[in-house]
Parts: sequence; structure tokens; C-alpha cells
Amino acid sequence: MNFKEKLLLLFILILGFSLRFYGINWDQTCCQHPDERAIVMYSQPLKLPNNLDEFISKDSSLNPHFFAYGNLPLYILRSVSNFAGNFDPQLATYNQMDLVGRFISILADTITILIIFLIARKLFNANAGFAGSFLYAVSVLPIQYSHFFTSDILLTFIISLLLLFVINFYQKPQLKKAIIIGILFGLALATKISAIPIIISITMAITLDFLFVFLKSPHKPKTWLGHIPHVVRKLISEWLLILLIAFITFSIAQPYAIIDSKEFVDQNMLQSMMTKNPYIFPYTLQYVGKIKYIYELKNIFLWGLGPIISLLSLCGFYLVYKKFKKMEQTKKSEIVIIVSFLVVYFGVVGSFAIGFMRYLLPIYPILAIFGGYTIVRILDYINFQKINDQLKNILKFILIVSILVWPLSFITIYSRTNTRIEASNWINQNIPNNSTIAIEHWDDRLPLFTSNNYNFSELTLYDQPDNKYKWQVLSARLKSSDYLVIASNRLYVPIQKLNNCSRYRICYPIASEYYKSLFSGKLPFKLVAEFTSYPTIPFTGTKIIDDMADESFTVYDHPKIFIFKKIP
Repeated sequence: MNFKEKLLLLFILILGFSLRFYGINWDQTCCQHPDERAIVMYSQPLKLPNNLDEFISKDSSLNPHFFAYGNLPLYILRSVSNFAGNFDPQLATYNQMDLVGRFISILADTITILIIFLIARKLFNANAGFAGSFLYAVSVLPIQYSHFFTSDILLTFIISLLLLFVINFYQKPQLKKAIIIGILFGLALATKISAIPIIISITMAITLDFLFVFLKSPHKPKTWLGHIPHVVRKLISEWLLILLIAFITFSIAQPYAIIDSKEFVDQNMLQSMMTKNPYIFPYTLQYVGKIKYIYELKNIFLWGLGPIISLLSLCGFYLVYKKFKKMEQTKKSEIVIIVSFLVVYFGVVGSFAIGFMRYLLPIYPILAIFGGYTIVRILDYINFQKINDQLKNILKFILIVSILVWPLSFITIYSRTNTRIEASNWINQNIPNNSTIAIEHWDDRLPLFTSNNYNFSELTLYDQPDNKYKWQVLSARLKSSDYLVIASNRLYVPIQKLNNCSRYRICYPIASEYYKSLFSGKLPFKLVAEFTSYPTIPFTGTKIIDDMADESFTVYDHPKIFIFKKIP
């Protein structure tokens, strides 16, 4: 790389870091993301055991007793926050540990941008590396999740690094590379057990040469039979070694998956059941009726990447497919290694009965790489046209601006006060002391903070069955309330959808009618305040209405909030 190329890469890294760091304290450390809140809550009490006997006990002070996610992010957060606490004691407390975690996410995702450059340069060329890393740097969902501390950004970082090493291992197999791959695989599993599909890329790196020989002449056994003993030896010596190292690493990074194995298995089985049955938890009812794969593709296209980057990625796959047969075998293999992971991971996650957008974050780097390849082809096409340089520069400018519109529109969310903070301030200023406020269960209570003495009446709308007795209780609570706060769309969207008892196993016909009556003004409650923070296109002020996006895209950092007042 020459000086200009290094400068360009540095600019992309700074751009990605800045977009992720901007508005890092967007919720004033109120932990509005429930996964982040859970990680902080279970990390905070962790401490080193006093002796070995305590360490190997299920009741160890290092056992978080929480396995819905991997334990590695918890240990990283506790360790880094303890270190940060030497400079500011507040950073080691529950109230500000989320800021430490968010900075970890920002650093991890910024390094992922660099890894994408390295992978794309290997697959195509340096220009594709710059373009691919740029696309990921400005992709909305990675930017959004770098504003939280969850396991998904760390998992994306580790898997991206693992793919880079797998490609290097394919090019030149070495024992030390196999050990590094095993370590990274173990760390990925300790971050989130859903990293298991990466095994397909590891396997491909070991067996691809044989597969290409077989696919070239499947009808000529003499051509490929002689390669089988070599492949078997490689699988035994390399594949099993990687798995062994991965298991050892996993055991070290998440020891209580072994020591407290029953709790680990039970919690992971519950998470597995959730992926197959959206009726298990109230917060997954939004996914009842989800069309597998289509739902995920829609959210990537409309929100996660946005239409422009999504189209660039799609075109990239098509362009590579058209060129694939003419590529040398090494390049073919490298592409198969990363695409096989994308296909298998998307195939597994897309088949889930639930569709949280963050689940697919690990494939975003690959989508960016192929989108970057499209950009290179577009720029080459523009450069070879017989038009003046000024027009060429205008076309390139239009391309860059069209890419930047989506992330710059989304980042405006962090330039404004979070809607829940804004609503909390409004409540404290406008709702009298000692008032009774009706709130919905399975959602965050508003106001988040107050010096007033409010009484809260919880509306258990998700309770079953949805019958007259339930509504006698809820009606009495509504009748005794002075105000009603709807803090997000967590309840009213899925409940209004689940109104047909002949179609859905769980249904809410009365609750659905309640919401219709409330929003149409038929109930004795008047809408007195509404808080929104939609992504806004810069310079135009045009709002991008994302009410129909996946709930997890809006509910954490820019939920829509309604406040109703009882009409006498």
C-alpha cells in the first residue's frame, strides 16, 4: 500500500468510528436496550473467586448464572470496566458500565471495517477492499448496534477475523494458523452459540480442492478416488485439531458452560425453543406469521443496509457469479469459503420463527464486500466512458451521495434527545404529583426518572385468556387512572394482529378492539403528547417513517410514545 492508499483506509476507519461514536450516550445511561441491560446487570457482580474450590463451584462469584448469550462479553465488560474504574470509579458501576460496553462495541466494529478491507483485497483487489470497508462503515445496522453493548457486534468481529484466517489457512495451511482458527472458533462460541455454522467455512477450507476435482469429473472415479486418503488425513489432522482447540478455548472463555452444564443446557434449550415457537414469550409474538427468509431480506433491504447498499450487494453476487467460471481455482475457493458461511448462516437464522434483525449481523461484512465489488465495477465503467472528467466526477459524486443518504438520515436520531427521555421530561413537567399513570407490562415504565410521587397501574394486556374477567380488572385500572402511557409499539402492534382466534394459537380479540377504540378516540382518553424521532434525510427535513420496520429496529433508540389523559 502506498501513502495515499493508507490515508484512504485511515479515512474510512475514522469515518466508521465517528458514526459509531456519535451519540454514544444517546439514552443518558438509562440502558434502554434490554439485552445490554441484562449483560450489564449480570456482569456487574462478577469477581474473581478466592480459590480453586470456589472457582469450580456452581456458586462461584465468576458464574453469571446467565447463558442466554455467551459469557465472554460479560467477562470482557467486567474486566474493561474495572480497568476504566481506575480513572473514573463511575465507569465500574451499573449506571455507567453500558458506556464502557458501547465503547468496546465501537472499537470491535471499527476493527471489523479493517478486516473487511483485508478480506476484500484478497478476494478481488485493494479498490474492492476500500469500497467494501466503506460500505460496512456506513451501514445502518452495524452503526446502530455499535451504540449498544450486545453480543452481536463482538460475534461479527470474531467471525470476520475467523473468515480472514480461514482464507489464509486455505492459501497456506500451517499448524499455527489451525491453532488460531480453533481459538477464534472457541471465542465465537463463547460469545454466542449461534456461531456454530462457521464450521462450514472451516470444513470448506480443508476439503475444497478435493471437491473441485470431484465436481469437475464426478463420472471419472479414477480421477478423484486417489485424493480421498489425503482429504481424510487432513480432516483428522487439521479439522479435529481445530475442533479440539475450539473446545479448550470455549471451556476457558465460558467455563461454567461445563461446570454448571445443566443450567447452561436448560437456558440454551429455552432459547432454541424460542427460535422455533414465537408464542413462547410475549416479546416474540410480533413474529407470529413471519414469512421465513422474506422477512429477513425485507429488513436488510429496507432498514439494515438500505435499498442502495442492498442493491449494490445483490449486483455484486451476480457479477461474481458471471465471472466465477473464468476465475482461477484459488479465487474460486476463497469466494466459496465466505459465501458458504453466508448461505448456511442465513439458511439457519432465516428459518427461525423469530426474526430479530441483529441475528444476521455476522453476514453484513460479506454483503458489504460484494457491494464493494459492484462499486469498483461501476467506477471502472464510468472511467472508461468517453465523457469529460467533470461529468465523470458528477456521476461518482451521485453514487457516493446515494450511499450516504441512508446512514446520515439514521444518524440524526442520535442528534436529538431520546424519545423516552423527552417523554419523561414532559411527564414530570405536565402530569401533577400523585397522579395515577396506567402503564403496559412487558415495556419500560415511563417516566424513567422523576422526583414526583406517581402511582402506577400496570395493564397486563398479554395475560391469557383474553376474556371478560380479565377486562373487568383492566377496565377498573383504566377507570382509576388519570393518564395512560404507551411507551412503544411492543404491545399494540402484535396484539392488534393477533385478533383472530380461529387462526392464531394465542389471540387478543378484546385487547385488539381496545387499541382500535383508544387510537380512534372512542375511549375516555385524549392524546395529549406524542414523541417520535424518525430518521431524517439531511438538508431536506424529509422523515423516513419506519413504523413498519422490525420492532427491534425502532424500540430501543427511537420508539414512538403516546401519552393519553383521562377525559372527565
